Amino acid sequence: MKLLFDENLSPRLAERLHDIFADSAHVLVLGPGSAEDDLIWAYARDHAFAIVTKDADFQDLATLRGSPPKVIWIRQG
Repeated sequence: MKLLFDENLSPRLAERLHDIFADSAHVLVLGPGSAEDDLIWAYARDHAFAIVTKDADFQDLATLRGSPPKVIWIRQG
């Protein structure tokens, strides 16, 4: 499984979880600054990533659009 970490999570997570999820990345791969949710969604779908986020926005998109991509919504911390 490849994880795509949203901007509200540390870019270091992809590095720290490299042993378990080798092909994971942070949304910074899309370029500096804030990427729109639709762009992140399309990138994750087209490149077989699961989105990891602390935002409810992606959960809402998953409810409306279905998957892929899958969404891992972190609701603590």
